[in-house]
Amino acid sequence: MDDDLQRKLRPLRDRIDALDAQILDLLSQRARAAQEVGEAKHAAHADGPVLRPEREAEVIRRLQQLNPGPFPAAGVASVWTEIISACRGLERGMTVAYLGPQGSFSEQAALEHFGHAVQKLPCVSFDEVFRAVEAGQADVGMVPVENSTEGAVNRSLDLLLNTPLRILGERSLVIRHCLMSQSGNMDGIKTISAHPQALAQCQGWLTRNYPDLERVAAASNSEAARVAAADPTIAAIAGEVAAPAWNLQVVSAGIQDDPHNRTRFLAIGNIEPLVSGKDKTSLILAVPNRAGAVYEMLAPLAANGVSMTRFESRPARTGEWEYYFYVDVLGHRNDPNVALALDTLRAQVAYLKVLGSYPAP
Repeated sequence: MDDDLQRKLRPLRDRIDALDAQILDLLSQRARAAQEVGEAKHAAHADGPVLRPEREAEVIRRLQQLNPGPFPAAGVASVWTEIISACRGLERGMTVAYLGPQGSFSEQAALEHFGHAVQKLPCVSFDEVFRAVEAGQADVGMVPVENSTEGAVNRSLDLLLNTPLRILGERSLVIRHCLMSQSGNMDGIKTISAHPQALAQCQGWLTRNYPDLERVAAASNSEAARVAAADPTIAAIAGEVAAPAWNLQVVSAGIQDDPHNRTRFLAIGNIEPLVSGKDKTSLILAVPNRAGAVYEMLAPLAANGVSMTRFESRPARTGEWEYYFYVDVLGHRNDPNVALALDTLRAQVAYLKVLGSYPAP
């Protein structure tokens, strides 16, 4: 680098250093203010949940609206998620349960949603995630509920039906699958292991490239990576973060059949978020098995101007061809039009469960 360029860059770098120092000082002031909030709550014997999803959503949305640029709006969300997480951790630590082991997409979604200043509790199954939160071993959990390629994650839907937990928020994650092995090549590989959803999302690519290799289902993609790390004859399909986590080498990246593959995750816990101004409400409904029942079920939503964004059915397992319907609508359960629609629904459906109202992304 020539001397003239160095002279031009030096004052710019000095300015960046000075700005960084100012930012750090302001972050410390914010952290002290957060501590004072905790102290005030404790003094007033008003110790509630350390997590306030609606407040955190309001903070980030307000800052994105105030943002003059060129700092990107997505960067505002990412940076302030971590700032809020760090300040929240000063008030009280928070434990997050998710499908593990380390390096899973569920872990990635949990950290993107709650920030990295949390205690992590990897679980061996979706059932264990729910159980850990219900038993108080974790404050919140993160579970996948829907994939853009393969549809609903049925086990999560079934667990939502019977849990007392509430949905606190959601996170959509771009899913980029990678084939990985100990050596970084496929020499000596006899089987390819992954979660069944990942195998399905990559089946076209696998059939074209490795049609003769056995495909073995694992409890999670990161579990497949863990097993591959101990067995040179196994290759795993997992997210990129799983490779360094388990000392594996990527053979091929981006092997999912749909380049726009995404998975929607739900944050669950015992908190009921308040109105944030831009919310979503998730429901489970069931109706009598008769003509026109589903149409009648949806009519109160339309009549009250409530927009439906998702409609999924699951067998009720009664042997009578009955179904539960999983429905997402825009708005908070306390919004007047949503509340009126829910009151009408309760009077006419066979079953209604409000899974939660939470800030919409």
